[in-house]
Amino acid sequence: MVQSLNTKVDLVIDATAFTGLTDYGQIMIGDLGFEFYNSRDSRKYIQIPWEEVDYIIASVMFKGKWIPRYAVQTKKNGTFTFASKEPKKVLRAIQEYVEPDRMVQSLGFFDVIKRAFKSIGKKK
Repeated sequence: MVQSLNTKVDLVIDATAFTGLTDYGQIMIGDLGFEFYNSRDSRKYIQIPWEEVDYIIASVMFKGKWIPRYAVQTKKNGTFTFASKEPKKVLRAIQEYVEPDRMVQSLGFFDVIKRAFKSIGKKK
């Protein structure tokens, strides 16, 4: 069994991790880090200490009514994307440990298209 980073747990919720293939399990948010444990295979887990978190990126749709997924961008190991049943509750729990200026909203569909057209114009 894997040893948890946290000494105090604030939230445990069912979630999906998008790591190549989808992994189903539970997210655990506590005083020392963000953790994901796979429900089927105990060897598949993600542990991210709060010091390693660079940004929390939320995909917000319909003016904040729906948050389909969120990502944890780390300083060294890349970005991990997750989805859960109650993403607002997860983001509020994360907000206790990550500064609000480090929690950002991802680009929308039209923002990505606009950025692509601007980059095509700059290349020529």
